[in-house]
Amino acid sequence: MLTGAPGAGKTTLLNAAAAAGIRTSPEVARRILQQPGGMALRADDPLGFAEAMAAAHKQEYEQHRHGAGPVLFDRGLPDVVGFLDVSGLQVPRSVDRACRDLRYDGPIFRAPAWSEIYAQDDERIQDWAQAVASDEAVTAAWKHYGYPVIELPLDDVSTRLQFLLGHLHPAA
Repeated sequence: MLTGAPGAGKTTLLNAAAAAGIRTSPEVARRILQQPGGMALRADDPLGFAEAMAAAHKQEYEQHRHGAGPVLFDRGLPDVVGFLDVSGLQVPRSVDRACRDLRYDGPIFRAPAWSEIYAQDDERIQDWAQAVASDEAVTAAWKHYGYPVIELPLDDVSTRLQFLLGHLHPAA
């Protein structure tokens, strides 16, 4: 599982992991934002956007839970809680229940806010301060649901990939 700040290299690392033969699942929020009306949903109805993300994460969880080997997800259900927190919204019972009941296995890797690589794009609309606040909120949410969080090094993608692989496949 990858979590952390927007623009902290999660997608780049996910792509490198896929190239290394690890099953991956891309970020559901970005997929929603790229659909017609997705950006408006986020702007006009953040609770509806959070509920759409939670539904997509539940579907993603069910799709991958019985497969062979690990799956590296770009964000998960507790990230929705972090989004709600940073948006000043209460967590619906259904989202809280999903976070408690649908448990991810394996390490949770945090890509911390990294100003040297941060850049906004069409879907990543947060400024630097908002990206840092988002990182703090999602990290707190993962910890709230009892997950240990492993911080990725602020280093190039190959070093990050080796770090990740070392935790997924520790030496015997």
